[in-house]
Amino acid sequence: MWVLLSQSMMQLERQDVITGTGRDQSWRSDTKDSLDLLYKTPSTDTQKDLFNRDYCLHHVLKVINLAPDTGKRDALDSGKTLRKRRGKRRKGQQLQQDPGRGDRRLGPMGCPTCPYALCFLSALSLLLLVTSSSAPSTLHGPTDLRASHLKMDQALLFIHNELRNEKLDVFWCSDQCNQCTYQPLVSRVKENGSTAVDAKHSLTLQLNQTSGTGELCRVHYRFREFGNYSLWVKVNASDNGKVTCAITIDQNPDYSYLPILIAFLVFLGISFFYLLGSCVLRIDAVRNFLCKKMHPIETDRLINSELGTPSGPGVYSHEGTWNISSNAHNRLRSLDTFRGLALTIMVFVNYGGGGYWFFKHQSWNGLTLADLVFPWFVFIMGTSIYLSLNSMLRKGDSRWKLFGKVLWRSSQLFLIGLFVINENYCHGPLSWSELRIMGVLQRLSLTYLAVSALELLFAKPAHDHPETCTWLLLQDVVVFWPQWLVILALEATWLCLTFLLPVPDCPKGYLGPGGIGDFGKFPNCTGGAAGYIDRILLGEGHIYQHPTSNVIYKTTMPYDPEGILGTINSVVIAFLGLQAGKIYIFYKNRHKQVLGRFFIWSVFLGVVSAILTKCSTNDGFIPVNKNLWSLSYVTTLSCFAFFLLLVIYFLVDVKNVWSGVPFYYPGMNSILVYVGHEIFANYFPFSWKMQDVQSHGEHLAQNLLATSIWVLISYILYKKKIFWKI
Repeated sequence: MWVLLSQSMMQLERQDVITGTGRDQSWRSDTKDSLDLLYKTPSTDTQKDLFNRDYCLHHVLKVINLAPDTGKRDALDSGKTLRKRRGKRRKGQQLQQDPGRGDRRLGPMGCPTCPYALCFLSALSLLLLVTSSSAPSTLHGPTDLRASHLKMDQALLFIHNELRNEKLDVFWCSDQCNQCTYQPLVSRVKENGSTAVDAKHSLTLQLNQTSGTGELCRVHYRFREFGNYSLWVKVNASDNGKVTCAITIDQNPDYSYLPILIAFLVFLGISFFYLLGSCVLRIDAVRNFLCKKMHPIETDRLINSELGTPSGPGVYSHEGTWNISSNAHNRLRSLDTFRGLALTIMVFVNYGGGGYWFFKHQSWNGLTLADLVFPWFVFIMGTSIYLSLNSMLRKGDSRWKLFGKVLWRSSQLFLIGLFVINENYCHGPLSWSELRIMGVLQRLSLTYLAVSALELLFAKPAHDHPETCTWLLLQDVVVFWPQWLVILALEATWLCLTFLLPVPDCPKGYLGPGGIGDFGKFPNCTGGAAGYIDRILLGEGHIYQHPTSNVIYKTTMPYDPEGILGTINSVVIAFLGLQAGKIYIFYKNRHKQVLGRFFIWSVFLGVVSAILTKCSTNDGFIPVNKNLWSLSYVTTLSCFAFFLLLVIYFLVDVKNVWSGVPFYYPGMNSILVYVGHEIFANYFPFSWKMQDVQSHGEHLAQNLLATSIWVLISYILYKKKIFWKI
């Protein structure tokens, strides 16, 4: 036993912690310190402790992940057992990594994520479900009153008419509705009446006499969810008999944002305990203890059967050899994290966002959280296009061959999009006359095809670009001036079609929603030229029938937010993402240059947006509008995208203080997660019949649970190395 164990230790001491060839200077010092601690053995250690510590080091090495932007690193060695204590070192051979385990990495603070991320996501889902669902749906007043009168985001208004022999007609208009006509709320109120009112936005109430003698008064008020209010209409005798209107609170409203607060605290609490556990696991004694407990049988078997000798000189072998894959480690982790963040938010808002209006798409002009994610996804797709095509061109691949792959992938995306948005399985067979043609994946496929073709047509591999003083500051822009000319021509086309194309019964350059907007002058002009082009080329039956504008603006015309004209600006935002990819390549490993250019682009696009919108929602030259994919929408969302990418790149790829978890996992399997969440939206456990449909709490719990499940699924698939790529 002693002889074999000594031979084992002598073989192990021939290896070095970091080999001399190809040493990476960016290797984190905390990893080396943690490994050095494993070698510090008191003189009273037993033989089994020595071997356990070495076996533990073997498993620590198996889960070490290399930084994504440093390429292949020299692996760590587990030698230095006997000679380490005498202060002698020898250079050894490099460890090879198991091909099937090359993607494991350390989590935050340098701790293994394999078992802990799974527990983290599972506990998160369970706690969100329990806490949000158990949150009180109403804090004041009897629930039967609310159940009998109100729906979600509504309040109850009692109208008290103290005018003698006069009946009242009450009209309303939401602040969210720009230049809208007043809509009837309740008619012919003689003495007392009641009605439900919208609690999402501030309202203006207009009271008229039923007899038609004119307006009596107006009241501007912000109602709160499930509150009870009284509107008193009376004659003020001290003011020459002028009619006055006043609103009082009969029953305090609920705090409808309580479920969000609970969910936030759950996220915060679990994150805190996760990081605390990570810090504890950095302690050497704890890591040794856990490593021994994780594989006690295998450790004892190796010692007792005297099989501790490596299989070859200078090579630590256990269950095969290790090969380091440089492809996985060269991948920019920040890109997948950014994509996963956008996709996770997209899943959440598509599932309902807890029923909150700010988690849904804006009715027309302006932005909500739901309006951010699709352009971000398009932006990061453009970044990935450049990184992918540049790599293939550098390898010498034919441009025509690459274009064939791009065309095939675009066709697949388009067909998958058709299948996803035209399910209709609950309403019988789908009619060809009602087949929707455009959609999210269809927009992505056309954008991908256009931007990739533009890149293949004019691009050169990055290493072919001269780095002289002339090109140094703007080389990532000047070299690609033909591409910029094409993009400017495309944007000029969008502007000309939008503002100069004649649309029947509509003014030129109309950007409004139609319906009751613009005081009802253009009810059938929804979307202006964009809507008109879709109706002419696709047909009214083949475009989206329920646009967001019909909720507030009462529109009746179909309108597709992923229509043909908006695809032009989708190409523009993808090209700006392509520009981010050029910055990554041209200034590779020069982090200050990358961060500085991201910041400059963000500021520049922000200034352009401020000019186009005049820093207002509705009064600018070109308002920010997701339905139109307006120019200001493109510049604003690109501004946000550059800044967000700057932050994520700094945290994930530069400082390595965040691994991108949990957003990294759905970002690695984006097509599968998107298609899956669309197909299984109405299946358990992603949705169920709610006990309280008026409660934001249960809606939020359901939507957060469904989103967490998809993140968990993407994590499991990542660990099993299952990726859906087309």
